[in-house]
Amino acid sequence: MIAGVVLTFALFVFIFWPERNPFVQADKTRVDYLRERKDAIYENLRDLNFEYMAGKYPEEDYAEQRAGLEDEAARVMTEMEVLEARGDFGRRSRA
Repeated sequence: MIAGVVLTFALFVFIFWPERNPFVQADKTRVDYLRERKDAIYENLRDLNFEYMAGKYPEEDYAEQRAGLEDEAARVMTEMEVLEARGDFGRRSRA
């Protein structure tokens, strides 16, 4: 019984112990953020296509949502290309 309590306490401490530097995960460049956003948009497009094929969306709604996601993906990719071409990978953010 005591071993179980000690093990539970040790796991709790291990999982919830704060990092020494709380900004480690938030230290991203603009390009890193844009890559994550691009991945999210592509995942949304895959989900939208799957749900359309399953019959959950009418043709008009599907076309409108797909066009919006494709436009957003194009804007994100254009901004990424501009930043990478200039060699400017953005400022490191703290938020």
